[in-house]
Amino acid sequence: MSATRYTYLGPAGTFTEAALHTLPEAATRELVPLSSVALALDAVRGGEAAGAFVPIENSVEGAVTATNDELAAGAPLMIYREVLLPITFALLVRPGTELSGVKTVTSHPVAQPQVRKWLAANLPDATWESAASNADGARLVAEGRYDGAFAGEFAAPIYGLDPLVKEIADSHGATTRFVLVGRPGRVSSPTGADKTSMVVWLPDDHPGALLELLQEFAVRGVNLMRIESRPTGEGLGNYCFLIDCEGHLSERRVAEAMMGLRRICPQVRFLGSYPRADRQGSKHRRPGTSDEDFAAAADWLSRALDGRADI
Repeated sequence: MSATRYTYLGPAGTFTEAALHTLPEAATRELVPLSSVALALDAVRGGEAAGAFVPIENSVEGAVTATNDELAAGAPLMIYREVLLPITFALLVRPGTELSGVKTVTSHPVAQPQVRKWLAANLPDATWESAASNADGARLVAEGRYDGAFAGEFAAPIYGLDPLVKEIADSHGATTRFVLVGRPGRVSSPTGADKTSMVVWLPDDHPGALLELLQEFAVRGVNLMRIESRPTGEGLGNYCFLIDCEGHLSERRVAEAMMGLRRICPQVRFLGSYPRADRQGSKHRRPGTSDEDFAAAADWLSRALDGRADI
């Protein structure tokens, strides 16, 4: 395995690349752009790279399904870091192009909901087609395939384009979350502001099945930060759930919730415990859910078994 190589969703000039460069270790790694999330992750599975950096969630469009599906299928992988990047777009065009000359536009599918209102107000007759990434859309514009691409302004000089319009965003404050993914290994130490991710498969389709799953978190005071359902590919009605929760696997409340899931679900895939990018600790810690509370309860149980507890 190349311990110094990271793959990422390319080509050069993507928001993924911009987010990757915010990691200090990126300065000492060989950064290799690949044309899809699947290829970036498969390079890690195959030992060709130590890590893959990919988008997983957007505050406007929601989950990046390609990443979620890849994490739920194939050889197991783990998340080790996350990065949050504010997103605004520029309309990139070939030099000399005016807004009236933009008849066709392109970008990654996740970008469209973030510029839809601007597009309707300013280019209502323009035809939209999806590209593999925002930067790939810029490349296609440079090749003359489209008139304009919605991408990061930083991609313009890479492809010899001009940012005709800057700071395009239907939802100001839009943010994309990216994750650094590697092969399964030792979980990093807790920081006090952590997140744990997993994939959970329901045992069968029956009334209250999802409620039973959620109760494993609720009764232990574990706050869920995200839950996404994805089809398993095994027929209509068969789903798995990708879940992010507050806390670290080393915390008793999180560990016991995971064990509870493992008891009632046919498959649970642990995707890692890692520092939260926003560095915010839990704001929802209920009384009775700290490690000290769990230890005290275990001590009481031990004393009860020996006939020493005040019960």
